[in-house]
Amino acid sequence: MRGLGRPMTQLELASAMKREVGRGLSQAYLSQIESGSRPHLTQSTRDLLARFFRVYPGFLVDDPEGYSLGLQSDLRATDAKVDRWLYAGVEQFPADPELSEALLTVAEVPDSRQALLLLAEILRAPGLAERLSEVLRPVRMQGSGHPPPSTSLHN
Repeated sequence: MRGLGRPMTQLELASAMKREVGRGLSQAYLSQIESGSRPHLTQSTRDLLARFFRVYPGFLVDDPEGYSLGLQSDLRATDAKVDRWLYAGVEQFPADPELSEALLTVAEVPDSRQALLLLAEILRAPGLAERLSEVLRPVRMQGSGHPPPSTSLHN
């Protein structure tokens, strides 16, 4: 189990990332990050590591020189709290992969607070959620693997 016992080697980490999140980093790249010879992570690397370690991506970078918490806006601080809450939700619902994936998707957008507020507005608008569901998640194909036959007005 991750997080218990001895620290993982770089090779074990690379393998575990591929197994758990579907893609990983090479042992050589992990070595560069760990040694500090690669001080700046790309956004995709930071997102991948954050997803694997289940932390907010900003947790993985140093604050710029002169940065203080007082400079961070209240909305940004709120968004970080929302993200932590969403990531915790992913871990709380392992038996429901669809829900876990939905929570993770919201946590990974740049402004998860705004995404949740948008969802609330969608749910408040009469009939909008149902219409969006029909468009975004159409009825599954029937038994044969083919879509149901269409009804044509041209016979």
